[in-house]
Amino acid sequence: MTTPENLSISRRGLLAGSAATAATASVLRTEVAEANAAGAGRKPPTARVAFRVNGEPRQLELDTRSTLLDALREHLRLTGTKKGCDHGQCGACTVIAGGRRINSCLSLAVQHDDDDIVTIEGLGTPDRPHPMQKAFVEHDGYQCGYCTPGQICSAVAVLDEIKAGIPSHVTANLAEAPAATARELRERMSGNICRCGAYSNIIDAITDVAGVEA
Repeated sequence: MTTPENLSISRRGLLAGSAATAATASVLRTEVAEANAAGAGRKPPTARVAFRVNGEPRQLELDTRSTLLDALREHLRLTGTKKGCDHGQCGACTVIAGGRRINSCLSLAVQHDDDDIVTIEGLGTPDRPHPMQKAFVEHDGYQCGYCTPGQICSAVAVLDEIKAGIPSHVTANLAEAPAATARELRERMSGNICRCGAYSNIIDAITDVAGVEA
């Protein structure tokens, strides 16, 4: 039977145990430091990525861990695509890849070899804006504007989804083509966060382009 007397530790034993623990920790720290030093001199693995961005062929040699967002912003200087949460939760980094809207912060650049990528810069210019860009201006679909590029790219893709008959979680009848109603649009745009709260104006802009009333 275990008794308090059996569990007693001498001062000498306590000191010896503490010294052994400290020595072990020191060895581990040394091994970690040596491993880090050995890895510091190595270059990360890279891969060549060739894709079309806004209709222009581009080739990059990238760290295989690079996201599409970083490839666009840091390597191609297309800074219209914004880095918000960097966790796929806000939609500020939305671009259109292969005809589909994606969160570019969650997608590795190497996954898009030979893809067609469209960013906000590729939708329109100040002289020749895309209809969705014009509608956002006319309906005040923004305030600070940080989320706006992602909102517009997502909105363009949303209308293409509806035209293609792709249902959403609130599509009433899966046997019928979905319509660009306010309910459908709010659901489909729910992944794009506007911290300024311009949601009503954003929906007005999209329905204007869709040619229907909310």
